[in-house]
Amino acid sequence: MSATWAAILVLAAGSYALKLAGLSLPAGVLERPLVRRVALALPVALLAALVAVQVAADGARVTVDARAAGLGVAVLLLLARANFLVVVVGGAVTAALLRWWVG
Repeated sequence: MSATWAAILVLAAGSYALKLAGLSLPAGVLERPLVRRVALALPVALLAALVAVQVAADGARVTVDARAAGLGVAVLLLLARANFLVVVVGGAVTAALLRWWVG
């Protein structure tokens, strides 16, 4: 068995064990304020990390290109309380125009 398949199997077993642990916890534990705050903040942190990696990574290198400008425009639109569709289209159009302009 290759190292990749071993890692996949270990991660799958770990994910299953984590899900099983969450389901077997008493309801009182899940009702605690700290657990609630962590559970609410964790998806946001994971999504932010995913966006950061997708914007700044190019293989094994860190790079700044049109994606960073698109993210910047999206952040500005979010701060201006724009509609989500406007945020997504604004960021995508910015990145596309910069890629087209630079060549």
